[in-house]
Amino acid sequence: MISLSAGDASLVLAPETGGAIVGWRLGRRHILRQPEPAAMLAGPARRLAAFPLVPFSNRIANGRFTFAGQEHVLARADRSFALPIHGLGWIRPWCLTEVSANAARLRLLHPASVADLALWPFPFEAALRFDLAPDALTVGLRMTNRHEGPAPAGLGLHPYFPRAAAASLRFAATGVWLTDSGQLPTELVPVPAGWDHAAGRRIGTVALDHVFAGWDGRAEITLAPEPVTVAIEASAIFRHVVVYTPPGAPYFCVEPVSHMTDAVNRAGSRGDTGLVVLPPGGTLEGEIAFRLRGI
Repeated sequence: MISLSAGDASLVLAPETGGAIVGWRLGRRHILRQPEPAAMLAGPARRLAAFPLVPFSNRIANGRFTFAGQEHVLARADRSFALPIHGLGWIRPWCLTEVSANAARLRLLHPASVADLALWPFPFEAALRFDLAPDALTVGLRMTNRHEGPAPAGLGLHPYFPRAAAASLRFAATGVWLTDSGQLPTELVPVPAGWDHAAGRRIGTVALDHVFAGWDGRAEITLAPEPVTVAIEASAIFRHVVVYTPPGAPYFCVEPVSHMTDAVNRAGSRGDTGLVVLPPGGTLEGEIAFRLRGI
């Protein structure tokens, strides 16, 4: 693990555990959730404070898809899930390539071994950039296709925020994907009134595990008990956002992502999935800034 600092802000990273963020604090205040103690030693990244999503977000139906006329069957990176989920960046060690007092750069090569191709059949190179300021954190993500032909690509970030009774979320989107019992998308509908966060909504008033489409790349999270606002500003590639508010959990998630869930199986029949197909050597990149207000 490595620690960065800027003023009263501190950021702990775990390159060896999926390139994850272990914690982000301002003084003694946790801006992201406190990690589970055991996970700080051995992972997994999903029990820490945030982790990267590469080369896809969320689930792939039946663990298989067809691309360029060839069917691919994926192994599960995490056997506790019924389907391949969240790509593979979060279960692989990343290499630290550069570090300073308030910044770090990480790199991931896929495949690291032949067995890795069972998790994702297209070689790629990924990079993570963390820049910490006293009142902000910026995370840059990049993926470059190292396959000999075109390859599907996706990026995202999966942060966990601490949940308190007064925590709230504000964001605007044009639609949301309804899901089946396996959390796979079934129908894109206008955002129902009870799910609309355009004017702000208290966390816990609705249970969500859904991907919103037509997101404008902006969101505001108000943390409690002392009001601190986390303003999210995401690059243009992130026009979908997954909102996860599990009942009774001490956290909630607001995940900027470049595509809808199961996009690799939907892109052939619709043009709004967000899936990007990279040519050999092509790159997909963007950044997500978290700015603190009221501190």
